[in-house]
Amino acid sequence: MNAKVWLVGAGPGDPELLTLKAVRALRGADVVMIDSLVNPAVLEHCPNAKVIGVGKRGGCRSTPQAFIQRLMLRYARQGKCVVRLKGGDPCIFGRGSEEADWLRDHGIEVELVNGITAGLAGATHCDIPLTLRGVARGVTLVTAHTEDDSALNWQALAQSGTTLVVYMGVAKLEDVRRELLAGGMAGDTPVAMIENASLPQQRACFSDVSGMQAAALAFQLKAPAVMVIGQVVAQASTRAALGSLEPLAVGDTRWLSGEAPLADPLICAAGG
Repeated sequence: MNAKVWLVGAGPGDPELLTLKAVRALRGADVVMIDSLVNPAVLEHCPNAKVIGVGKRGGCRSTPQAFIQRLMLRYARQGKCVVRLKGGDPCIFGRGSEEADWLRDHGIEVELVNGITAGLAGATHCDIPLTLRGVARGVTLVTAHTEDDSALNWQALAQSGTTLVVYMGVAKLEDVRRELLAGGMAGDTPVAMIENASLPQQRACFSDVSGMQAAALAFQLKAPAVMVIGQVVAQASTRAALGSLEPLAVGDTRWLSGEAPLADPLICAAGG
């Protein structure tokens, strides 16, 4: 490949969810700059590339964005083919568009490659459709964490009638719960909190909006995790209420409290 920068979505974690285009970019890469949430297993597609970790995680030491951009620029100007490998999709809470614009402003050819986002993959592995005829006509993706701490319009989100998928919300669960209830969302609206989406260690905690904070604490929910909020979640939790022992996630995921009624705020599944 000629010198350029590929901004590639590595998907949510399962290496089999890489696109063929992502694999092609990796195979042609001289340099791969990898985010901390990317599964290292995907690096089997670029065994001869120089791999540089440029992780950015909330609450942890992170690589400055300006440094990442300058590093991509330096290698591209050396004639290298650079892959910036991001978790999920580069343009869903991933700065893909910002990085592409910056590189193009500096005369660098850029191509973006989509990846499956964690909200979709996690929901699918829990048998939750994000849209469903007669239940949810759309889906809204939001992040609970913003760089400037600006507030979302929670009232609009609560009353949108769409499935709500919240990223980066583990540390702000109580804020999310309070704002949705204040915005008019029914307290018994089902919620799935999904940790490590698509990986063998994926776990899911099922609750409702009123009880989501208590459920997450009892479950010891940890980042990275996404929340899926809406009536579509009942497509999975109904099976728990019926005592189903069928796997609802990757690996040997099993319902741990299949006897629980649907309204129980702690219906959990764990992989392993």
